[in-house]
Amino acid sequence: MSSFTSKLVLTLMVSAFAIAIAGSIDDNFEITWGEGRAKMLNNGELLTLSLDKISGSGFQSKNEYLFGKIDMQIKLVPGNSAGTVTAYYLSSQGPTHDEIDFEFLGNLSGDPYTLHTNVFSQGKGNREQQFHLWFDPTADFHTYSILWNPQRIIFYVDGTPIREYKNAESIGVSYPKNQPMRIYSSLWNADDWATRGGLVKTDWSKAPFSASYRNFKSATSTSAATSNSWLNEELDNTSQERLKWVQKNYMVYNYCNDSKRFPQGYPADCAM
Repeated sequence: MSSFTSKLVLTLMVSAFAIAIAGSIDDNFEITWGEGRAKMLNNGELLTLSLDKISGSGFQSKNEYLFGKIDMQIKLVPGNSAGTVTAYYLSSQGPTHDEIDFEFLGNLSGDPYTLHTNVFSQGKGNREQQFHLWFDPTADFHTYSILWNPQRIIFYVDGTPIREYKNAESIGVSYPKNQPMRIYSSLWNADDWATRGGLVKTDWSKAPFSASYRNFKSATSTSAATSNSWLNEELDNTSQERLKWVQKNYMVYNYCNDSKRFPQGYPADCAM
């Protein structure tokens, strides 16, 4: 495929993405499971997921996207959320799927949530980084963003970068760039592993558990003159300093520092 043709195809994909994000939560997402536990409220501007002992619930985007910058405001399960997981992620389908994950692992009242991130390419993950947050994510809505372009993936919380995963194809590491992905979210019970490795179980007397979503946006919804800027977006010096601050003070796990897990040497992408 010529460079001109490739650019044209990408431009068409970007245009389709820009059209897809216009409008409310109801315009862009559909409830996929939960038998009434997921609800669209406020004329489609608010979506809530709930979990009880019988079932959780979930939704997905109506469209697939190849690259983009997406924002979603989420308010997490309050109180004793131990055992619950609120997942918000991009994913393709199949055994060689690509995936970009935010997963919020609940905890006992007063203890911090663990924000779990991961990147899959061609079905291979094992690229976990975990963080605690510098605020209570259950008290109000906060914005969780993913920038995904051909050069890098950046995870943001309220506009602050917490993780950057760079394209390492030059050293033989696959990178998600060919498979369109949908946006998914779910609230489910994972008390066999989610909280302190499964030591703390879900307290069903606190059910139903609920998480809320609003204000889905994308960088491609801006004017035609600037809508493609995210395709080459990278962290400036100020953002790099913010990233270092988060990773110094709030990172609680990094696969690239886990020598017990990788006794033969760290994965090649850690060099990036």
